[in-house]
Amino acid sequence: MTSEIPVHQSLARALTDHGVDTLFGLMGDANLFMVDHYVRELGGKFVPAAHEASSVLMAMGYAHISGEIGVATVTHGPAVTNCITPLVEAVRGHSPMVLLAGDTPASYPRHTQNIDQRELIKCTGAGFEQMRAPATAAEDLARAFYRAKVERRPIVLNMPVDFMWETTEHANRVLDVFSEPRGAAESDVFNEAIGMIASARRPLILAGGGAVAAKDQLIRLADRLEAPLATTLKGKDLFREHPYNIGFFGTLSTPAAYEAMAVADCIVCFGASLTDYTTDHGKLMKGKRVIQIDVDPKAIGGGLHPGAAIIADAGEAADRILYWLDQAEAAPSGFTPELDPAVLTHYPVTASKTKDGTIDYVEALERLETALPKDRILVTDVGRFMLEAWCRISAPGPQSFVPTTNFTSIGLGLQAAIGAGVAARDRTLVLFAGDGGFMMGSLNEFHTLINEELDCIIIVANDSAYGAEHIQFARRQMDPAQSVLKWPEFTDLATAFGAQSYKVDSEAALDTAISSLEERQGTVLIELCLDPADMPPPRV
Repeated sequence: MTSEIPVHQSLARALTDHGVDTLFGLMGDANLFMVDHYVRELGGKFVPAAHEASSVLMAMGYAHISGEIGVATVTHGPAVTNCITPLVEAVRGHSPMVLLAGDTPASYPRHTQNIDQRELIKCTGAGFEQMRAPATAAEDLARAFYRAKVERRPIVLNMPVDFMWETTEHANRVLDVFSEPRGAAESDVFNEAIGMIASARRPLILAGGGAVAAKDQLIRLADRLEAPLATTLKGKDLFREHPYNIGFFGTLSTPAAYEAMAVADCIVCFGASLTDYTTDHGKLMKGKRVIQIDVDPKAIGGGLHPGAAIIADAGEAADRILYWLDQAEAAPSGFTPELDPAVLTHYPVTASKTKDGTIDYVEALERLETALPKDRILVTDVGRFMLEAWCRISAPGPQSFVPTTNFTSIGLGLQAAIGAGVAARDRTLVLFAGDGGFMMGSLNEFHTLINEELDCIIIVANDSAYGAEHIQFARRQMDPAQSVLKWPEFTDLATAFGAQSYKVDSEAALDTAISSLEERQGTVLIELCLDPADMPPPRV
């Protein structure tokens, strides 16, 4: 005879049924008993956040680094409204996540925290699953996990608080019927694409975040074609060891890479969304044959209209293209022999014009690139500092790179870094944040970072200004005083939380900060004091 248990215990067990060993969140009356049972009775790890938004971002960072579904939980009403910005960030980043959100009792519509959570979640682009009844709790959670995996976006499970102490018979309800779309169907369009590639004199391979798993196949195809390899931001450093890696495609590229892109006559795009930043507002694709290959039909044609579009797995499509090139005995293009590998990924360094009490940002990045631990997870918040950091600070590959840029909101980086660090505790986190973003989001969870005892190096690019606004004032020859701000001492704050901290306002101070990295213990914060009038211009 099967015994019944409270719904909150069934939900906790369902999490372990799905292999969840880490849960991020903030407790309230709709989820506290579930969290307690998950930790106390089932041995799960709970990472408590100081703010509900942080729990979603932590789960997002965890999902990116671990490759597993990230899971977070919050209570109802304002807890859910606090999650809106990070949910949009995670949706646009195609992050597979489940958020277990409480809801107020249906029998009490005048509850002070009552809100139409379904409509609220829908506007973010996240999926919504309603817990239908106490008896279906485990099934409804399983459906949320299934959808998160298939749809590659956050799915919110709405859990009425009055269900939690109702009883149900628990059973393992894992919905394990997912298989990743595969194959590269051959058709007239596929044959046309082969013809475009075979006849190209200067072909180029472009990989986005959707092609990360196809690295080896894309390199084989590029070598066969004698085509250089480029990536979008989401594919950062995928080909960094290849001699004809040209780095970023688009507005972030080096001068030599941009020249190579400009003369290319055929761009073969794998898993790339082709944004305006990637195509330089269409300029880099003008007059070229563009082939777009993506496993997601919705991705095709989103940025521009390709000459040929193929719905297929990136790796298998690359293998099929290579097969037919060999069958046709197509000659290599001869494009890469025209290129100089020594300059393809080299960013120039201009002379410093910084004032006293500040340092040159680009020169500091060049030194940090050498000094920072190589096996790092690179996380970047949003701000004008991020562009040069993306270009000059490398990551082991795109799976070790977490840019919180999908909604271009500042203040999300440290929270995502915590999730990434929890997923890979044996690796060093390197977080780049601006002063505004650090004040907005990082201080909320600095204690969480310390409590989790993560190996983290935080670089705060402090130009004492909101950079985007400073740029706009400067472009119109206006006084930027309204964008200039006076912050508390970041190093004092970090020290108070228990971190090592270094204020870098001179070359000697930078020497001290860099030399400390070898002997660091726990979290280190390095504040780069920068001149807001001497920051590198935006790459747009």
